[in-house]
Amino acid sequence: MARNELRPVIKLRSTAGTGFTYVTRKNRRNHPDRLELRKYDPLAGRHVTFREER
Repeated sequence: MARNELRPVIKLRSTAGTGFTYVTRKNRRNHPDRLELRKYDPLAGRHVTFREER
């Protein structure tokens, strides 16, 4: 079965400048814009905003 492109794999990169990333999936129909989540960055040692990169 082929992967569904409605739910692609995306990378979330830290805005703290550490280069740390999370990998997740998102539903393009519900969230067509770039995703922004507040998650823990272990290199910065605190919660920061992670933005979707393409």
